[in-house]
Amino acid sequence: MMNDTKIVTLLDKYSERIIGQEMNLKLLLSATLAGGHVLLEGVPGTGKTQMVRALATFLGGRFQRIQFTPDLLPSDITGSTIYNMQNNSFQTIKGPVFTNILLADEINRTPAKTQAALLEAMEEKQVTIQGETYQLPDVFFVVATQNPIEYEGTYPLPEAQQDRFLFKLLVNFPSFEEEKIVLRQVLENNWNASTLEEVISMEEFLVLRKQIQDVTISDSVLKYVLQIVRKTRETEAIRIGASTRAGISIGKAAQAWAFLSGRDYVTPDDVKIVARPSLRHRVQLSPQVELEGATVDQVLEEIVGSIPVPR
Repeated sequence: MMNDTKIVTLLDKYSERIIGQEMNLKLLLSATLAGGHVLLEGVPGTGKTQMVRALATFLGGRFQRIQFTPDLLPSDITGSTIYNMQNNSFQTIKGPVFTNILLADEINRTPAKTQAALLEAMEEKQVTIQGETYQLPDVFFVVATQNPIEYEGTYPLPEAQQDRFLFKLLVNFPSFEEEKIVLRQVLENNWNASTLEEVISMEEFLVLRKQIQDVTISDSVLKYVLQIVRKTRETEAIRIGASTRAGISIGKAAQAWAFLSGRDYVTPDDVKIVARPSLRHRVQLSPQVELEGATVDQVLEEIVGSIPVPR
């Protein structure tokens, strides 16, 4: 098993750079280890891009950022084929999706046709350009961002695409003291992206990812996961419940969280921690509950709390 010191160092350095988001940082790293993708929702200026860029540097991976706009074409993401007059032949130009960590900035600002260009890449880890299929790197991780307060000129993600994301993380404002540290770092020029260094190589990261599969999840804990998922389909507060993929996501995420916590087995507490970020984008509240002002997180918290915890 890889030296746990590297994991601790990675988490420590990450927390030093991105202030006030410790839980989201660990969840983001858990999703990467689990081989999933993440949807980040937060107002502009809360450090979402820095969060992803820093993770890519610490993992020694390639990083690409795409600013999604209404005029963005699918080929701007995947790539295209052009005719090379010098060689008298067609040449494939691979797009920014061929990377390790891809930041899809403001993904809901582009039409569904362009959003769908990411579906094959996220699910199959391959891209088709002019009928030719190309494999993406072994480590391929999409982080998409959304602005929760501005909906004019946006195109909501279809349920099928939202379901491809392992987590939906909410990036909130830091506390007063945390925000003071951020301002001090930036104003004194102590936050410089060029000072970030690799902590774990891509090769080492792939070894870690394989070790996640060895984290034990008992039958009782697996039953606990399934009970939570099925409860979302039975409660009147939710119009559309979670799918089987949601249960798989919770299980994989719980394994990764347990691994980062230094354990080789999953506990019910691990499941509780990853349940809400795994489900909040996969369920839809009933109209009556929405009118009453309830949030998805509140309903999910009630559901998780109503399920007996296995001993």
